[in-house]
Amino acid sequence: MSTARHPYEDLIAHLTETSPLSPGEAARVVADVLSYFSESVEEYVRRRHGELKSRGHTNDEIFPRIARDLRGRRVAAPELSLRQLRRIIYG
Repeated sequence: MSTARHPYEDLIAHLTETSPLSPGEAARVVADVLSYFSESVEEYVRRRHGELKSRGHTNDEIFPRIARDLRGRRVAAPELSLRQLRRIIYG
């Protein structure tokens, strides 16, 4: 058995004490959240564009929405123009 301490052990303990999650489930939730917020701006823009496009939104709707969404990300992304957003998608 490993004696290595999980870097977010305190957070995992908090989640298990304040929710019905088991330690393993809490560790997976923490890993998922960290993964979500570790996306680069480019990865986020591409993923979000694909999601919105698959729901039938047009680029004229998508790019302003992504620009607004980026301002609310936990780790602030740089301010990107609509043109910069398009270049991430189309090169």
